[in-house]
Amino acid sequence: MVNLRDVVNYCDQRIHRDEVSDFEGAFNGLQLENNGEISKICASVDAGLVPFRLAIEKKADFLVCHHGMYWTPPNPLTGSNYEKIKLCIDANLALYGCHLPLDCHPEIGNNALLANKLGLEPCGSFLPFEGVDIGLITTSSYDRKELVERLTDLFPKGFHAMEFGMGKPEKIAILTGSGQSAVDQILAQGADTLLTGELKQHHFNFAQEMELNLYACGHYATECFGVDALAREVAQKFDIPYEFIATDCPL
Repeated sequence: MVNLRDVVNYCDQRIHRDEVSDFEGAFNGLQLENNGEISKICASVDAGLVPFRLAIEKKADFLVCHHGMYWTPPNPLTGSNYEKIKLCIDANLALYGCHLPLDCHPEIGNNALLANKLGLEPCGSFLPFEGVDIGLITTSSYDRKELVERLTDLFPKGFHAMEFGMGKPEKIAILTGSGQSAVDQILAQGADTLLTGELKQHHFNFAQEMELNLYACGHYATECFGVDALAREVAQKFDIPYEFIATDCPL
């Protein structure tokens, strides 16, 4: 058994929890404690009833989620909100959430890991939020055709490509999850290509007009990397079993 507080302290320090602000209403860190001991860790992108059930089936007592339970002012503990909390408490499942601190982490962040998997070299950052850049700028040595081939290998379930920019982009911006705030910011960084999770319909017209390459690879699919890396690292450090919980969200 491993002490819950030791694991939480390690996670807090690893993601620089106190140094990275998040969206209003979001909470990073321990969101629900257990009896104080951990014997198995799991990770999932989302904190939901189904991931909780799957973690409990796998006999986990610590779950790391990218999208935690708290985003808005407190909701009444009724209906599914009550069911989720009761399920975790009855099964002694602790929940740890880590959102923006994990997106922009230079080593185990979603942006950095996506760049690494595609063979892109980080060269800068962009999109400041509360004093910290949450987007990544990378350099590329290959053309758009090879980029698409690499994306196809990494995201076999598909992605949406809007290709109106350079055939051989020298710089590629990355913002996993929602890329809405990044589309009109990449040109100022010397990039005409953005890799992200999801976009809105009007970004197609914007890409045409501004001559951009936009690749929307799925909010869920682009945010599996960081939470898996953090939980896997914790499991190795504290010598406890680990499993990733895939829910295969298509969005």
